[in-house]
Amino acid sequence: ECGKSFYQSSCLIHHQIIHTGERPYRCRECVKSFSDQCNLISHQRLHSRKWPYRCGECGKNFSRSSHLICHQNIH
Repeated sequence: ECGKSFYQSSCLIHHQIIHTGERPYRCRECVKSFSDQCNLISHQRLHSRKWPYRCGECGKNFSRSSHLICHQNIH
């Protein structure tokens, strides 16, 4: 469909979800759904208040490591 190729068939299947718009991973706490299980797990941390990534500089916590990395650039 888009011309991308993948070494593993599982990666292709995962990528194809982008084109179908399918969002099979649903949050049990709210109405949100996700195409990727990792995004669902990260989202669920918001409900449980489990934010395991802590800034060593100021002590602020984050639910995703990528958010912590972006935050650290302000120090």
